Amino acid sequence: MILIFGGTTEGRHAVHVCDEAHKPYYYSTKGDGQHIESMSAIRLTGALDKNALIGICKEYGIRLIVDAAHPFAEALHQTIAEASEYMQIPVICYERNYPEHDNNLIWLDSYEQAIDYLEENNINNLLALTGVNTISKLKRYWLSHKCWFRILDRDESHAVANKEGFPAEYIIYYNQGDDEISVFSKLKPQAVITKESGDSGGFNEKVEAARKLGILMLVVKRPPLSDKFIPVYGRHGLRKTIEELLPDFFELKTGYTTGTCATAATKAALSALLTHETVDEVSITLPNGEQIMIPINNTCIDQSEATATVIKDSGDDPDVTNGKKICSTVRLNTEHKGVRFLQGEGVGIVTLPGLGLEIGGPAINATPRKMMKREVFKILRHYQDKLPLSGLKTGVDITISVPNGREIAQKTFNPKLGIEGGISIIGTSGIVKPFSAEAFVNSIRREMQVAKALGCERVVINSGAKSEKYVKAVYPTLPPQAFIHYGNFIGETIKIASDLGFDAVTMGIMIGKAVKLAEGSLDTHSKKVVMNKEFIFELANKAGCSETTLSEIQNITMARQLWNIIPTKNQLFFKLLLNKCKETCASLLPDGKLTILLIDEEGLILS
Repeated sequence: MILIFGGTTEGRHAVHVCDEAHKPYYYSTKGDGQHIESMSAIRLTGALDKNALIGICKEYGIRLIVDAAHPFAEALHQTIAEASEYMQIPVICYERNYPEHDNNLIWLDSYEQAIDYLEENNINNLLALTGVNTISKLKRYWLSHKCWFRILDRDESHAVANKEGFPAEYIIYYNQGDDEISVFSKLKPQAVITKESGDSGGFNEKVEAARKLGILMLVVKRPPLSDKFIPVYGRHGLRKTIEELLPDFFELKTGYTTGTCATAATKAALSALLTHETVDEVSITLPNGEQIMIPINNTCIDQSEATATVIKDSGDDPDVTNGKKICSTVRLNTEHKGVRFLQGEGVGIVTLPGLGLEIGGPAINATPRKMMKREVFKILRHYQDKLPLSGLKTGVDITISVPNGREIAQKTFNPKLGIEGGISIIGTSGIVKPFSAEAFVNSIRREMQVAKALGCERVVINSGAKSEKYVKAVYPTLPPQAFIHYGNFIGETIKIASDLGFDAVTMGIMIGKAVKLAEGSLDTHSKKVVMNKEFIFELANKAGCSETTLSEIQNITMARQLWNIIPTKNQLFFKLLLNKCKETCASLLPDGKLTILLIDEEGLILS
């Protein structure tokens, strides 16, 4: 059993992750004010000391603790550390993202040190953004100096301020969406003091406002946590760590894409080339900004280049690359700037248009390229003194290779897509989420049940995060629970919506799935159905497309090329396509209204 300590944005994220298991777990907060939407969390409320926490762990059979509490909840962190050590229970610390320390800010270890600094520098007008519970910690200052405090407008906050005798006329209240510059301009403080609260605490917005107005910014550093806690920096890292510590909690395990593995290998190789030291693991940043740790299998350093290897972990996904070596060889090059990607053994060459990659170049997709470039530039900035040219003028050549990749590629669709000689380095999220058809459909049903329980009359189903992002703009007032991913199970998802009695269903769909659905395929997985160019040709011919367009359709390798071949001004083709999609789905929602939104690569929506 898992016990989460929340009350924060990170706590809600942890709930989202654990709900994916569809198993019960506990979620604890000091008060009962925070509302969370969860199918599986059992709420616990109230402050805990060491003995009380030990009692809960024994009573409920807690085997893992997730500490997602506020970074300045020092007493709670200490209680968790002591109780977990006594019970020998591992603790995952869900960390926030913290910006690097800016030397233009005044960094302080304690509130006592902050008061000393304020008095020594004759600062007599202070705005405190450190929370109501720090009124007592700054009392020595505000008793004899002008000090504003921004707090939450709720009874418990008022009680704390009244108890300390803080003057009511110097209290301002926090309102969601407040513009920091407006607040600072109105009060005109000499200095602002805040806590190192991280991205989710609005730290950057406060610092930026103070910088623009020329106001001195003091920052109280976050307290250190137990070195026995296991840090994670986002949802993927949390789930992966839970999978390792409690293998029986999730039905299926997640994995990493080839792009993530290539990025980790590249960072390890470049670091080794510049430092002549090897590491067992590296931290890389996923496309969503989350940092994760990836183990390095092997690193070899030569005089002019270094090669690092990562073993591909696909989790429980039936991926042909699972367990295979993903290698990156890095070499510095003074003849060019920036990053150049080269083909290595087992990585395919692009021979046809439509993939968004240069013909004749290595089959390394756009997102993995961005991931690798980001890590390369971080390393180059950090080790500028070790580069042959000043600044960032030194180029980097990256050669990705996959031993046995040529043989592996024969089991993929690469040959049909015009990728020859090996596999592609791919991945848009960096993470592989496995699923069984039954488990995925059951998950869809549970999510729809939540939406129904919340009173949603409409659900918006999407193939994934990309289409959902665009469709959310069409329905800005719907709650997050109304947006549900169907993956490839379009038919099953609409049937579930019908069974649960939804009045309206909106489906966001990208063109690759749309052409399969229009032909009658309610399960659009690439292992079950592929794009039929003859069907598209017939539809385009019916829409009156030109001979040139019809000829170009015969040469496409991916459906998204249609956006370049058939301009959106030719509404008839896309209207016919949407009508065919609706015909395929019509019988599945006999008592409700189905709206289908076709989304292009830039987010333009046709309906």
